[in-house]
Amino acid sequence: MNLIVKRAGDGWQAGYGDKAWRAAVGRSGIRRPKREGDGVSPVGCWPIRKVLYRPDKLAAAPISVFETAAIDPMDGWCDAPDHPDYNRQVRLPFAASHEEMWRKDDLYDIVVVLGHNDDPVVPYAGSAVFLHVASAGYGPTAGCASLTRDDLLEFLAMAKPGACLCFEDVG
Repeated sequence: MNLIVKRAGDGWQAGYGDKAWRAAVGRSGIRRPKREGDGVSPVGCWPIRKVLYRPDKLAAAPISVFETAAIDPMDGWCDAPDHPDYNRQVRLPFAASHEEMWRKDDLYDIVVVLGHNDDPVVPYAGSAVFLHVASAGYGPTAGCASLTRDDLLEFLAMAKPGACLCFEDVG
């Protein structure tokens, strides 16, 4: 069973089995192809690789069948398409373009790393496509999916081994 993210009326929804939650996706919607920086959430099913979390924001690691690891202020994610570590977690300081995983907002308090463009990594095909905590009002992401913190924790506790996140393009 997979987490299916798709259009629902004038918004977005994530569904897992009989459960459904309001969601947000990339500012450019769900479509293909995906290119670095385009704001697209990429059509397809992406395996859940691991769960990262901020131990200063959660009392304990999220309950999950997936590998779970704490992050710290020195964690980043390379988004420089011409770098050998493109679309990989890196340690800071890092000279190439990157995202800081230890954000000032709450969006990366819980990050579900998806297997998008990671086997093999293709330059410019998109990086850092995650499932993470939604912003207030479910504002659009840079190409990820997001749920409220409580909904994300609920999904992780329910998810079975082998689950993927599937972005569905419905036209």
